[in-house]
Amino acid sequence: MHRRSCALAASLALGFAAAPVWSQSYPAKPVRLVVGFAPGGSTDVVARIVSKKLGESFGQSVIVDNRPGASSNIAAQHVARSPADGYTLLYMTSTLVVNVSLYPKLPFGVLEDFVAITPTVDIPCTLSVHPSLPVKSVKELVTFARARPGQISYGSAGNGSGTHLQTELFKTMAGIDLLHVPYKGSGPATNEFLGGHVQVLFVCNVSYVKENSKAGRLRPLAVTSRERLSNLPELPTMSEAGIKGYEATIWNGMLAPAGTPREIVARVNRETAQAVRSVTSTLVEMAAYPMYATPEEFAAFVKNEIGKWAGVVKRAGAKAQ
Repeated sequence: MHRRSCALAASLALGFAAAPVWSQSYPAKPVRLVVGFAPGGSTDVVARIVSKKLGESFGQSVIVDNRPGASSNIAAQHVARSPADGYTLLYMTSTLVVNVSLYPKLPFGVLEDFVAITPTVDIPCTLSVHPSLPVKSVKELVTFARARPGQISYGSAGNGSGTHLQTELFKTMAGIDLLHVPYKGSGPATNEFLGGHVQVLFVCNVSYVKENSKAGRLRPLAVTSRERLSNLPELPTMSEAGIKGYEATIWNGMLAPAGTPREIVARVNRETAQAVRSVTSTLVEMAAYPMYATPEEFAAFVKNEIGKWAGVVKRAGAKAQ
């Protein structure tokens, strides 16, 4: 997939060249975009920005329908059971691919009950340490932690949360042992981290990191994306910092119920990519970087992500709370 680019890949454009004329009549009524999180969160905000532009392009309202609960599984189940006509779509995050391993009996199959449409944005995090920790780089942190196995603590938003699994992946790839301290959400975890009660935290709010770094309340060491961020250009990627191949971001995308006509999937893919491109500057200010891909590329990406995080969940022994 192509990330942080304002131009669609040539293959994406070619993929829609032969779309049947009848698909142009879609949509003939409002489209519901189901979001598995409460209003006001980052996922909801991005979904509303994209849906507004998508509605303008469609000439029909694209209504955000918030159905929070069970780490977005309630929303996913609702969409999976909806008619496959393109009028009920799922706005999902990487949480959904992790849920495949966290929840042993999901009432739907991510690969079986949905068809991939397109990714939308990629939200990187930062590996940060409390200033009390005498390290100023990822290599120094790894060396320090190896000499003190199990003595350095890290916080997370809860067992099985994104921040938990991001750190477990880091532990595995770096060959270190950190003590996990789970909290009930990212807010409490961040507060405890700033208070020095845990020493390491993956923080997924770039503006927050910049603000607290300047104030001396935390020390960011690296970003979890494949490329450096325009918002924090001085920070290396985890790969550049010595953890080769590390990448763990919070990405968003769109799915439709399995059986949705290919031509409708292609239309939504094309129009969504154009909508995201039109609000690139707004998204980048939020450290949400545009992503583009064909439905086939996105389907392959989702499948790969399910496998990637299944291994991390197993090694961590994580279970749904």
